[in-house]
Amino acid sequence: MRAVLCNGFHGIKALSIGEAAEPRPGADEVLIDVHAACVSFADYLMVCGGYQKRPALPYVPGMDAAGVVVACGENVQRFRPGDRVACSAWFGSLAERMTAKASDSARLPENADFVVGSAIQHGSVTAWYALVDRARLQAGETVLVTGAAGGVGLACVEIAHLLGARVIAAVGSAAKASVVREYGADEVIDYSSEDVRERVKGLTGGEGIDICFENVGGTLFATLARLMRWNGRLIPIGFTSGEIPSLAMNLPLLKNYSIVGAFTGAWAERFPDERARAADMIMAWVAEGKLHPCIDRVLPLEQTADAMAAIADRSVQGRVVLRVR
Repeated sequence: MRAVLCNGFHGIKALSIGEAAEPRPGADEVLIDVHAACVSFADYLMVCGGYQKRPALPYVPGMDAAGVVVACGENVQRFRPGDRVACSAWFGSLAERMTAKASDSARLPENADFVVGSAIQHGSVTAWYALVDRARLQAGETVLVTGAAGGVGLACVEIAHLLGARVIAAVGSAAKASVVREYGADEVIDYSSEDVRERVKGLTGGEGIDICFENVGGTLFATLARLMRWNGRLIPIGFTSGEIPSLAMNLPLLKNYSIVGAFTGAWAERFPDERARAADMIMAWVAEGKLHPCIDRVLPLEQTADAMAAIADRSVQGRVVLRVR
C-alpha cells in the first residue's frame, strides 16, 4: 500500500512516499481504509525523535485519520465493516490503510466528512480529558489556553467556551487573534508583544486563572505559574517552545493550586472504555453543530513534508489535513 515512510529520526528530510505492508487488525482493533489524515505537532516531534514514542524504523507517521472500516478484530463489538469512523493511534495514519483500537475510534456523524473527521480525535479528546476529567472545569471559571491557535489549543478554546468558561486565548502573533475569537475566546493575549503578567492581572482583577491549559512551556509556563488563582489547576500539555520548565514548589503551596498532568495517550491505554465514551460524546457535539474543527489547509499525501514544515514554523491555525484517497 502507498504510505509516507519515516526512515530515521532526522525530521522532515527523513520522509518519503513508498510502499508499506498492509497492517492486520488485532483482536481489539479495526482495519480502516484511510480517506483523510491529520498532521499534528506531535507527529512532527516524533519524526524528529523528540516525542515520548520511538517506533521501530522505518515507520508510517500520523496519529489521526478518518475513513471506512474494512475489517474488525474478533473482540470488536462497536463497529462493523462499512462504518465511517474517525480514529487515532500512536502512528500509522499517513497510509492507505491503518489499524486503530476500537476504543480509539468513533463513528462519524452524517454531517462530518472525512476531512473534518480526521481533525477531531487528537485535539478534542485531549481538550475534553484535560478540562473535564482532570481539571473538573465549572461553568464561569476562567480558562487560559496557550498556543491557542494550534490544533489542540483551538479545540480547548472551543470546548471550554462550550462548557461555559470565560476563555483567555494566548497566541504567538497578532495574526492569530481573529481565529481564536471566532472559536470562543473572550480575551486574547499576544505573548510575542504583550506583557503577559500585566495583561492577566488586568483581565482577572488580580485574582488570577482558574485553569491554565499550557502548550508552550519555557518562560511562558514560569510566568503563568505565578498567575494562578487560589485552588487553580495548572495543566502542562506540551512544550512547543522546546524547553521543559521546572517549577518552584512554593508557588502552588502559597496559592493552594494543583499541577495536573493530562497525558491523553497513556489515559486511553489504561482506561479504553472511558476514552471511547469521551470520543462518542465529542462526536455527538459535532453532530449537533456545537464543535467545528478548524481546517487550515488540505493537501495531497505527497505534500506531507510541506504540512509538517508549516506546523514547525508556526504558520498553521487549526489543523492541516492530507487527502489519502
